[in-house]
Amino acid sequence: MTRWFHLKSGAICLALVIGGSSATAATLVVGGPGSEFQTVQAAIDVAQPGDVVQVRAGTYTGNLIINKQITLEGIDRPRLRGEGFGSVITVTADGCLLKGLVIEHSGGDLTREDSGVLLKSSKNHVLNNELHDVLYGIYLFSSHGNVLRGNQMRGRAELELGGRGAGLHLWNSPDNIIEDNIVSDMRDGLYVQSCNGNQIRRNRVSNVRYGLHYMFSDRNVFEDNVFSNNIAGAAIMYSSQIEFRRNTFVHNRGFSSFGILFQECNELVAEDNFIVDNATGIFMEALRKTTFRRNTIANNDVALQMFSSSDANVFSENNFIGNLSPLQVIGKNTTTRWSQNGLGNFWSHYDGYDLNHDGNGDVPLKIQNVFEYMEGNYPRLRIYLESPAARALSVAEKAFPVFTGSPETDNAPLIKPVPMRFALTTPTTSTNRTLMLASLCSMILGAIVIRKGQRPRRR
Repeated sequence: MTRWFHLKSGAICLALVIGGSSATAATLVVGGPGSEFQTVQAAIDVAQPGDVVQVRAGTYTGNLIINKQITLEGIDRPRLRGEGFGSVITVTADGCLLKGLVIEHSGGDLTREDSGVLLKSSKNHVLNNELHDVLYGIYLFSSHGNVLRGNQMRGRAELELGGRGAGLHLWNSPDNIIEDNIVSDMRDGLYVQSCNGNQIRRNRVSNVRYGLHYMFSDRNVFEDNVFSNNIAGAAIMYSSQIEFRRNTFVHNRGFSSFGILFQECNELVAEDNFIVDNATGIFMEALRKTTFRRNTIANNDVALQMFSSSDANVFSENNFIGNLSPLQVIGKNTTTRWSQNGLGNFWSHYDGYDLNHDGNGDVPLKIQNVFEYMEGNYPRLRIYLESPAARALSVAEKAFPVFTGSPETDNAPLIKPVPMRFALTTPTTSTNRTLMLASLCSMILGAIVIRKGQRPRRR
């Protein structure tokens, strides 16, 4: 009984101490008339864990180190200007909150992770900040359980791409939530390496090399992001069990460009994405057991480019509209399945018919004609893709099918396009006009094909 009483008394005292420290958390004000602190680091040094450091409007020069659990809050967007070397803010304590700040002028050393915000701790919140004139934007170094939301990052456009850092750089940092951030003029928008279990939603990335550069990371979820006007939308490598939903990959063009590249990946799911106006829509090498469902792949030079090392992937209920080439297979063939549960894909170049009105074309679609098959293995032939010779070879193949081409066939092509479950998110850049025209052309082309498919052919 006595022991129980002492234990209970000790617990009550501990609760009172914790409650007392929380109740006495202080707010330290930096800048402005009558404030005790004129530098941010001075307030941080004095602060106790749980305190709030409020920084009023103004410009404050100096790199900051946060080594205790505090809130660093900007009032009227104060400007924290680094010293031009190292990171502007380095956080080494868990559970900190940074919000409402303008962060600028980091160092320029890629090997030292010079960043706007360098997180070397976990369970932090970085919210609604502006970062510019920084090498890396927000760098997570072995940091987990953070929330990065509503930040805007703009890199050093005057540097060559190879000399810039990533906007959001994650290394060995699992289980973070990354939402509603805007990244431009960096080397990569998001660089993710050896990071499992992240949730990445509603981010906007433009004018970078790779919108998403991703490797050795499993079980991440990407939803409602927009990757536009980059050299490449996304490069996904050496990873498994990733989910892509409702993302937009648009106008990613340049030398050897693509909307999405997959290399050495397994068991991915890509649903309801828009892949529009890219040099190559989807590039696949050694991609295995992946499902593509209800995606719209439109107005790309090449819709799909896949190596024969890609194995056991499934395409079902996707819209392929207005692509210059629907498919290039590098090698002889793949084990791709082009339908599932009796549902194939919609192809704008399909000229079959649907006499029994079940929604599927009565004639299987051979996805590649013989010239497109040759083009996949001999890329220099592309310059002749729309030539009279190429068209003549395609017609000859249909009339006299004696040429050996690609066996890739959709046995249940859809007569009507698959309705998308969400609207195309247009990037707030100069590509809006291009997107609108591309979407309009796609809709017109789809309507023509629908009407054509609804009328039986005369025989």
